[in-house]
Amino acid sequence: MNLRYKLFTAFLGLIIIPLFILGMIMFFVTYNSIEKKYSQQSEYSLKAISYSISGVFKDMDNVTDNGIATSVFHMALSADDPSKQDLTDAEQLSLNNSQRNFRSLLYNHPSISYAFLYNFGGKGNSEIVSIFNKEDFRPLPYNTFKSSELYQEVMELNGVPRWVAPHEYPELTGTEPVFTQIRLIKELSYFQNIGILVVQVKNWEFESIFRNLKIGGSDQKVSFMLVNDNGMILFDPDQKLDGQNFYDFTPRNIAFGEGFQSHRTQFNGQKSILSVYHLKDYPWSLVSVTSWDSLSREVTVFARWFVIVILLCLLAAVIFNLFFMNRIAGSIAVIVRFMRRVEDGDLTSRVEEKGNDELTMLARGVNDLMDKINSLFSRVHLEQRRKNQAEMRVLQAQIKPHFLFNTLESINVLAVQNEGRKVSEMVYRLAGILRISIQDRDEITLEEEITHLRNYLDIQKFRFEDVFDYEIEVPEELLGCGMLKLTLQPLVENSIQHGFEGIDYTGRIKVSVWEERGNLLLRVEDNGLGMNPAQLSMFQYMAGEAAEPALEAGQQPLHQERRGLGLRSVADRIRIEYGERYGIFICSAPGMGTVIQCVIPKYGQGEDHHAKGIIG
Repeated sequence: MNLRYKLFTAFLGLIIIPLFILGMIMFFVTYNSIEKKYSQQSEYSLKAISYSISGVFKDMDNVTDNGIATSVFHMALSADDPSKQDLTDAEQLSLNNSQRNFRSLLYNHPSISYAFLYNFGGKGNSEIVSIFNKEDFRPLPYNTFKSSELYQEVMELNGVPRWVAPHEYPELTGTEPVFTQIRLIKELSYFQNIGILVVQVKNWEFESIFRNLKIGGSDQKVSFMLVNDNGMILFDPDQKLDGQNFYDFTPRNIAFGEGFQSHRTQFNGQKSILSVYHLKDYPWSLVSVTSWDSLSREVTVFARWFVIVILLCLLAAVIFNLFFMNRIAGSIAVIVRFMRRVEDGDLTSRVEEKGNDELTMLARGVNDLMDKINSLFSRVHLEQRRKNQAEMRVLQAQIKPHFLFNTLESINVLAVQNEGRKVSEMVYRLAGILRISIQDRDEITLEEEITHLRNYLDIQKFRFEDVFDYEIEVPEELLGCGMLKLTLQPLVENSIQHGFEGIDYTGRIKVSVWEERGNLLLRVEDNGLGMNPAQLSMFQYMAGEAAEPALEAGQQPLHQERRGLGLRSVADRIRIEYGERYGIFICSAPGMGTVIQCVIPKYGQGEDHHAKGIIG
């Protein structure tokens, strides 16, 4: 994944996605807390409504209690009883006065629709005593009422008012949505049951109560209703669900019991919150139905705005990525490609400098750094070339005086013995060695290197005729390849001076050259004494000028040429000239001889091997 996608992913992962997750958590927390908070609010509202309804009922209870206390109902029943018509004038006047006062009290309550009495002692038309007339309403006959369960309840209450809601007993209360109070009337002197009072109250005050109490304001769709314990909707201020079964509108089975309960469920096909509060002292429950959409409207609006903000942030991220991140990532990508070219060896490439910001300063700094690197590389390369030339001069001077003296002494002995041909041969060989060693060229052909090596070996053969034999195998097609001069001679010299010292058998040196994977492999093998691990570790030329390891008891130190000359010098020169991939490799063991293999690149004489990227 490139940088621009990483930056864009980081922007999404660290800003957009956490913001989205935080918003979703807030949304769900708020969404789920609506029900709890609204349930608390609806509980307070339903309790307030229940207190208001109970106040209306208690106010009417006080009115009828006043009528009982003043014997208005007793006198009214006595007035319609033929057996009690012998009232004195004073008693009649008192009765009329009490009736006027009670009627005046009833008129002060315009919500009262109708009031009448069932007379226990009456017969025929005297069974029902009208107190407050009502058009188009005929009371239920006393005998019919007496056979109902409601009559039994009223008798068992023994004077305590029994309220009947609309639609509970339509045969008694009619079809209008009125509340009816039914209570037993007693004669106060003897506490004898003399009749039953029926007072109907209009729903004006109830509608006013429900209209003035709206949960959460007018923007919320809230409806109230009064439901009995059997699930019948007794009173609906909107007059839509009166008399219907509550369970027909919701799939939830709600048990109307004591206390408060709230549920989020379906009602009349809409997702709603149902809050139920059971009225004290009455077999009814107040129910509020609130549309969930109206409650969650603010949260939904918040969610919409949140989605819009997230989309805007995402759009801003895309724009930011296109116009800013692309330039930053593109500039960095250009620098990365430049560095890759540098890794591949192209030290001449430069980054284009555009603009005047930090990225331009970075590109300018990289270019300046490459200029300094090139300058340092040129200086290092120059120093390496000078070191190489110095080491070459050392190798050129490696023909030691004792070698020359021994060679000249051998020539002198041959001259005394009149071996003119051998003298001439040795002088010729020595001249060839000196010619190649002292010339200014650092590189010669493989053929010239082999000629130099033969001259050296032949001279050594004249000196140590019975010590060793040699063999050289070089394909003719490789003789024109170029190489550093004085490469093979130090390797062979190592075998003669160290491998054959003190042996009691004829030594053998084999020099072979072949091509493999575009490289020249030069191998020098001998059957000499070999080297132990301690001696072999001295040729770790990659370790630089490390200290010599301690020798085991009885071991002889190697020739002093191992430092800076001989094998180490050859290895260093190859590594400096051709790169880290090239050099010499030594394999040896005590009594098993030594194999020295040299790897150099294959190229023709005069060909610039540096142009081929040989230098590492």
